Amino acid sequence: MATYINPYTDFGFKKLFGEEGNKDLLIDFLNQLLPPHHQIADLAFRNNENMPDVPAERKAIFDIYCTAISGEKFIVEMQKAKMHFFKDRSLFYSTFPIREQAQKGDWDFRLQPVYFVAILDFVYDEETDKQKFLREVALKDQDGELFYDKLHFKFLQMPLFNKQEHELQTKFDKWCYFLKNLSSFDHIPAILNEPIFSKAFGTAKLAAMTAEQRSSYERSLMYYLDMKNVVKTAVDDAVKVAVKEATEDSKVEIAKIMLADNETNEKIAKYTGLTVEQIQQLRKQSNQK
Repeated sequence: MATYINPYTDFGFKKLFGEEGNKDLLIDFLNQLLPPHHQIADLAFRNNENMPDVPAERKAIFDIYCTAISGEKFIVEMQKAKMHFFKDRSLFYSTFPIREQAQKGDWDFRLQPVYFVAILDFVYDEETDKQKFLREVALKDQDGELFYDKLHFKFLQMPLFNKQEHELQTKFDKWCYFLKNLSSFDHIPAILNEPIFSKAFGTAKLAAMTAEQRSSYERSLMYYLDMKNVVKTAVDDAVKVAVKEATEDSKVEIAKIMLADNETNEKIAKYTGLTVEQIQQLRKQSNQK
C-alpha cells in the first residue's frame, strides 16, 4: 500500500492544488513557472460548475484569479491534462477565462493576462530529438517575435523529467521531483525537507485521511488506472494494425526514417515488424552512403 496519494488522479490533484487550505502550495508551485512581474501574492478559485463539460473533468480544472505582488490582476487556468486531443482541449478551455472577462455596456476589450498550465502524465512529442519537458507557448508572428503577451501556455510533460535527487538545483526542480515521485515515496527525502514540502507531504499522506476520503481516493485511482490501460491498449492495437497493413517496402521506408532519427534497432523493430538483423543491414547501408 502506498504512503502518499497519486497526484495525477483527480482526487490527488485537487487535494494538493485545488483546496482553499492549500493555497500556499499552489502559490509556491506556480511562482516557479511565472515570470517575475507576475509572482503571486494571493489567489482565489473560481467555481467551475458552469463549465460545459462532463463533471469528471471539472474536478481537475481550476480557474485561479491571481493578484501579483505588484497589484496587477491576472488569471491562471491549471489542469491535469487528458491525452485525447489535449491541444484542442487546451485551446478550448483557455477561452473560458478570456470570454468571462467580457463586460456589459461600453467596454474597450482590454483583457487581463491568462496563463494556461497543464501537467501531463504522458509524452505528446513524438520525435525524440524534439522532446521538451517544459514547453512554453505564446502567440508569435512569422519572424518568431512575440505578437501577444497576454496568453501563455505552459505544458509539463512529466515523464520527461528525469532528474535524480542529487541533480535538483532549483525550487521548480524540487516541485517536479515531488510530483513525479510522490506516490512511490515512503518518507520525505532530505532534499525536500522544507516547510512547504512538509505540508505537501502531510496533505498527501493516506494515513491522515478519513475513511470517506480514502474511499474517494481509491475510486479516483481506479478510474485513473483504467483510463491509462485503455489508452495503452488503444495505442498498442493501432501500432499492430498499422504494421499488419503495411507493405514490406513501406516498413523499410519507415525504418529508414527512424534510423535517420537515431532510434534504436529494438524500437524500430517494434514499430515496423522488421527483424533486428534487417534493421542492422539497413543501418549499415545507410552508413555507407
